[in-house]
Amino acid sequence: MIRTGFTLRRLIAAGITAVAAAATALVATTGPAAAATTPGIDVSHYQGSINWTSVRNAGIQFAFIKATEGTSYKDPNFNANYVNSYNAGVIRGAYHFARPNISSGATQANYLASNGGAWSADSRTLPAALDVEANPYSGGTCYGLSTSGMRSWIQDFLNTYKARTGRYAVIYTTTSWWNQCTGSWTGPWANHPLWLARWSSTPGTLPAGAPVWSFWQYTASGSVSGISGNVDRNYWNGDRSRLIALANNT
Repeated sequence: MIRTGFTLRRLIAAGITAVAAAATALVATTGPAAAATTPGIDVSHYQGSINWTSVRNAGIQFAFIKATEGTSYKDPNFNANYVNSYNAGVIRGAYHFARPNISSGATQANYLASNGGAWSADSRTLPAALDVEANPYSGGTCYGLSTSGMRSWIQDFLNTYKARTGRYAVIYTTTSWWNQCTGSWTGPWANHPLWLARWSSTPGTLPAGAPVWSFWQYTASGSVSGISGNVDRNYWNGDRSRLIALANNT
């Protein structure tokens, strides 16, 4: 979800893959045709000042908000977006842009948890998301890591986030990046919801082993009242009551 003058994800062939439901039946359906979907967005400081009351009145029910990147960057609009979205009645979650080549997964998970990515059972706070996608900086698509090295890094992040918050993090990724850079690893999908990034009319093929998507980012050029310019649009694979259940870990 990082942007560097132009949208990184435009460089990623075929697209974005929604977030797989945890094995605890947080999502009981196998695709959007089988059940209701709930509309949402994801934002960062690139969206500027947001009128969250207008966003909620436009029917948006959840938002993932960029909190951190790497080990030292915190989005300058995170605090305002995180508080104001909550106050407007939007179910919100933080996300962290992974930089696997600059520190351990544990270091970055701790940085996220200490800078907005913690969790509370208040019906409006989702477990945070790990945004792991193609490297927009130097070092290669897979950050110079082998598939086993990438698996270890991601597992380190997930284990540490779970230890800090008691929750399984959401994983945002694309099918193509995941299968290439983790070697089609299936391990996380038993517990970690999949947030699939794929700009298309259908979710398409999911990452190896993922039984279902939980969130699906289906466009980067959406429009929503209260936000100037384009914004990423998403679906939750279920109705609002199931999203609140995910928020509350029930």
